Amino acid sequence: MLGQASVPLVGIVDTAVIGRTGDATALAGVALGATIITLVFWTFGFLRMGMTGLTAQAQGSGDRTEVEALLLRALAIGFGLGLILLAISWPVREAALAVMSGSAAVDAEAGGYMQGRFLGAPAALCVYAITGWLLGLGRTREALILQIGMNVANIALDIWFVWGMGFGAFGVGLGTACAEAIALLLGLLIVGRVAGANVLSIVARTPRAILTDRARLAKLFAVNRDIMIRTVALLILFTWFANAGARLGAATLAANHVLLQFVSFAAFILDAFAFTAEERVGSAFGKGDRVRFMRAIRLTGEFSLASGALLALAFLVLGGPLIDFLTTDPQVREVARAYLPFAALVPLLGMPSWLLDGVFIGTTRGRALRNAGVMATALYIALDLALRPYDNTGAWIAITASYLLRAGGLAMYLPKLLNDAGNPPREPRQSEADAAP
Repeated sequence: MLGQASVPLVGIVDTAVIGRTGDATALAGVALGATIITLVFWTFGFLRMGMTGLTAQAQGSGDRTEVEALLLRALAIGFGLGLILLAISWPVREAALAVMSGSAAVDAEAGGYMQGRFLGAPAALCVYAITGWLLGLGRTREALILQIGMNVANIALDIWFVWGMGFGAFGVGLGTACAEAIALLLGLLIVGRVAGANVLSIVARTPRAILTDRARLAKLFAVNRDIMIRTVALLILFTWFANAGARLGAATLAANHVLLQFVSFAAFILDAFAFTAEERVGSAFGKGDRVRFMRAIRLTGEFSLASGALLALAFLVLGGPLIDFLTTDPQVREVARAYLPFAALVPLLGMPSWLLDGVFIGTTRGRALRNAGVMATALYIALDLALRPYDNTGAWIAITASYLLRAGGLAMYLPKLLNDAGNPPREPRQSEADAAP
């Protein structure tokens, strides 16, 4: 929870550093740019999510060699994909801004932010892989150290580049990119401590036949393929929401971005229980231990529900002063306060979807995650279009309802998962995703 609570501080600091300059256009640009970067980078979020479930299952079955091989495969994939993103960053940036509904001034600020963020793409994707591996091993303390190290660096660099150097939105993006590079170096040191050897030594002692084993690689790509499709579907959902705000002007886009910091904080806090579920459920599933499997779901569910209720109450009570801290623009403050109740509802309504994500990721049920994500996004877009006459109120009703749609989609697959929980997977186990069309 401590590690997860520190994650949204990056976005909150990014917002506050720009928001307190009083420039609503710059804040709107960071909002738009951050949405696009999230869409691009988290397309490869399977490097975090897929790694956790696969590592937990390998650990649960006692296959230490496969645990280390999973890390090496993910680091190689992450670094390669990051270099490709860096190489094609200019056309991606221009194409993304062309389809969004921002003004020319907002697009200019967003472009500067994205230019800075793309520099950190290789490091960011490698950090995803290391984080997923640590969580899969249940090494939450080390994951906490990695996350806090990156966040502290990001906060310091943002303040220096924006307030000290006057780089504006570009400085926010550059600060995050540099922090990601620092986090990669820290992550490699942590890997060495956990594994008892540095990455080069792990490469030397891992048999090449295991690293390139076709069945294991097929499993890795099958699980990651479906998680990638699911992630892209959900990123499209949130990009659609950001674009809805952009259509209504810079003040509304900026206000929605401020409120999304509340949503992000809740999501990351409650994802701490989902991550715990990934490791505990995945390990129990790998051993075929139904009792531990059910206990992990029950306990993480109870803590998630209690935490969601507390967060909703805290947002209602403290939301006004927090909005005033994040932005000094009077119009942005007014719009954000008007829609604060919707943001306060999200921790309660979103809790089941986040927890079920953890359960299904831990058991590497890629097809269920894919289908539920695609269905929720399609229904959300239809609902948003139907509510367009109600402007930003309609946009918030649709995004709030999307959490219930996600949870409902996963719940349809829950009975079969519970039925399979007492059966240890075969080795190498082919997940549902392998047979998915």
